[in-house]
Amino acid sequence: MNPSQKAESDLEMDHSLPSLSAIRVKPPPSPPRLGAATTAATPTAGARRKIAIAVDLSDESAHAVKWAVQHYLRPGDAVILLHVRPTSVLYGADWGSIDISIDTENCSHESQQKLEDDFDNFTSSKAADIAQPLVDAHIPFKIHIVKDHDMKERLCLEVERLGLSAVIMGSRGFGASKRTVKGRLGSFSDYCVHHCICPVVVVRYPEDKEGVHGHSGMTRVGSGVRTVGGEETELHPVPEEGPVEEDKDIAEETLKA
Repeated sequence: MNPSQKAESDLEMDHSLPSLSAIRVKPPPSPPRLGAATTAATPTAGARRKIAIAVDLSDESAHAVKWAVQHYLRPGDAVILLHVRPTSVLYGADWGSIDISIDTENCSHESQQKLEDDFDNFTSSKAADIAQPLVDAHIPFKIHIVKDHDMKERLCLEVERLGLSAVIMGSRGFGASKRTVKGRLGSFSDYCVHHCICPVVVVRYPEDKEGVHGHSGMTRVGSGVRTVGGEETELHPVPEEGPVEEDKDIAEETLKA
């Protein structure tokens, strides 16, 4: 049998075999759309404005949240409850009515770690309680808690990093126990007013029950106008002590001459 005849015989044998079913290649599944997943996971995504409410778990912070819901937030806004807690709860942490009197010198690593965990749980629970007015008003929000030894600077950095539109905070928050003299803001509020890249709204905690639901608790720091009892009063800068002492010395030298 010559080669051509053998080839023809092989072809005839191939045709006699049963035909194989066609193999269907399935295309790879399309990757999930990141936009949809992000929207479902982040309630604040797609908001027109992202408003931060700086909270320190105090009554003043809770009042600032209620005030924002009643007088500041608009449809389409989303809220970031921003809380900066100290790196160590043994120094500067506000536990409210919880007693944490312990011997810091003899505190073991396990005891300190348990204290840290307990304070983290307390912080999350308290922040959720403060957020209740947002839940009742169906305003999207998320709780953002960070740790830092310099809480004032870290708050301003977080505001910039998150790209927030404004910051609302209580006037007596972040450890201050009473209003400062001459109507000046506390150190925390004053620092944020001068270092945050966005407008800062300071909400004054009302001393009387009648002012809880009124507008008299707002201090618009950025505009230089303070609203008190419905009347607007222009705020003048407080003179520094250095130039005053220098002028006094010059005046005394002039009198001696």
